[in-house]
Amino acid sequence: MRPRPAIWFELLTSREDLGGVLESLAASGMVELETYSDISQPEWLPEMQELLDQFRTLSERYQPYWPEPAPASDHYRQTDSETGRKIIDSLKAWAAMAEPLVKELQALAAESESLHLLRLWISNVPEGGLPDLAFLGRAGPVIGARLYVLAPGQWPASVSPTLMLHKSQTPENNFLLALGPDAQIELLTQSIHGLKGRVLPLPDWLPGGAAEALEAIESRFRTIGERNESLTRELGQLCEDYALPTVLTQMKFLTWVVEQVPQLAMTEHFAWVTGWTNDLDQQTLRALLEDCGHNCLIRFPPAPARSQSPIIQRNLAWARPFELFPRLMGTPSAGEADPSPLVAVIAPLMFGFMFGDLGQGGVLLLAGLLLHKRYPTLRLLIPGGLMAMVFGVLFGSVFANEQLIPALWLHPIEAPLPVLTVSLAMGASVLCLGLALDALQAHWNGRAVLWWQTRAGLTLSYVSALAALQWTGMIWLCFAGFVWFVIGHGLAAETDKLQQAGSAIAEFAETTLQLLVNTVSFVRVGAFALAHSGLSMAIAGIAEAFESMSATLLVFVIGNLFVLTLEALVVGIQATRLVLFEFFIRFLRAEGRAFHPLVPPEHLPDKDNRRGS
Repeated sequence: MRPRPAIWFELLTSREDLGGVLESLAASGMVELETYSDISQPEWLPEMQELLDQFRTLSERYQPYWPEPAPASDHYRQTDSETGRKIIDSLKAWAAMAEPLVKELQALAAESESLHLLRLWISNVPEGGLPDLAFLGRAGPVIGARLYVLAPGQWPASVSPTLMLHKSQTPENNFLLALGPDAQIELLTQSIHGLKGRVLPLPDWLPGGAAEALEAIESRFRTIGERNESLTRELGQLCEDYALPTVLTQMKFLTWVVEQVPQLAMTEHFAWVTGWTNDLDQQTLRALLEDCGHNCLIRFPPAPARSQSPIIQRNLAWARPFELFPRLMGTPSAGEADPSPLVAVIAPLMFGFMFGDLGQGGVLLLAGLLLHKRYPTLRLLIPGGLMAMVFGVLFGSVFANEQLIPALWLHPIEAPLPVLTVSLAMGASVLCLGLALDALQAHWNGRAVLWWQTRAGLTLSYVSALAALQWTGMIWLCFAGFVWFVIGHGLAAETDKLQQAGSAIAEFAETTLQLLVNTVSFVRVGAFALAHSGLSMAIAGIAEAFESMSATLLVFVIGNLFVLTLEALVVGIQATRLVLFEFFIRFLRAEGRAFHPLVPPEHLPDKDNRRGS
């Protein structure tokens, strides 16, 4: 349960091998880089930032026309600025050759979109409803014709009476054909632009009739398609000529180095990589670097002064999903207990108690098993659903029906007092566990004597108060714990002992009241168990009111879906709240720093192409 600080490492490698070493470290998932050196920082970093800006500019323009990056056989891990300049020069040379092709492709794409809308407009107008289309395409300069396309429901509010208009519409667009003086046409165009509409070009090659125009449009579509294929082949050949897949792989790797890797200490020939590793035995990382095929030396010296080590939580697989709970507050420090294994028991136990139903719990269990790989958080449904099934057997509830199986313990709605009593005992046990962890942390941090002088008295008073519910004579131990707490604070103070003892009285009253309130808060666990049982009875009662078997089944299905979607969420929130605000506040300060491993580049080459494989 005690987390460990990560281990500091220092690695020396050549400038040529730096890229491969960084990639191997990122692929391991075992290192977090942190710069700590008096050696001057690499001079190439500002220049690389400028090169990356140029790459982003090129990417905005040409990325849709670039091929997928492909693994390079070698040299793609070079991280020097000279490599970056060569890459940018190669991309610029490609761009100069590709620009005319790209412009023509974009023009053809725009023409295709316009022709599609034009075909839609012509097809939507009844036969004989259009003027001579050949005239429209060649109209001007005094009398003009213009076709507009607008969003559904949009029409210009006012139009000059000197214009002749033809309106048509489809579910996706409104079309407006205007004929008249050019000056009025231009005024109408401004109004259309205000409505987010646009002009649809009327080609001068359109035949006069609608049928002939549609045939001509289809012919133009075929011509555009053939030209697109030709241009695409030319672009593909150009990409091969400039080895663009390899160049893009090199650039992606350089981008990753500059954006993800902190500034590294470098000399002309060597690079010094430093940071933290979660490989606490130091053997796995050392073996990985020996097998990666790159020249490097690694050592594990003491961490630099004033550095804060990230924390490694060492939990078994069954407890790792519950690391989510302490992370909601932060990261436990090396002197704090990691409560994840305890939460892995406490949270499902409370969830199952509040949501005790064999059938509904089985649905939650199945959902967790099926969806946890896609949504890792849903892994929590597996133990939660399992405990709901256990308590479903104890409460005799199956899909909100308490008549199918006998209750091995009781039906909550029929015996509410034992249910509330057990939930109260559960809360007291959880709080006692929190106080015990506080004592354990004091021992780890060398404050055991201080804890025994002060907090031990508070713990004695709380435990005695709980015992006094059964044995009234224990109430005297509550008073003894109070005296212990106050005198201990006074003795522990270096100065103003009486003042510290007086402050301890107020602290004791406040903390004791908090503990009692926190204990009572766990009664809600039993209250939700009663509410769940009450909902089950309500569903069963409504279902019995119907004589039809199909109606009865429908009520049970709808009722169970309602409970699963609403109550499961509410119960999950309540379990989380009790863990965070009643259990964790007794001991968890979350003063640690999380371990964030170096993220590997998005595109990694195949194993066969990796150096040294």
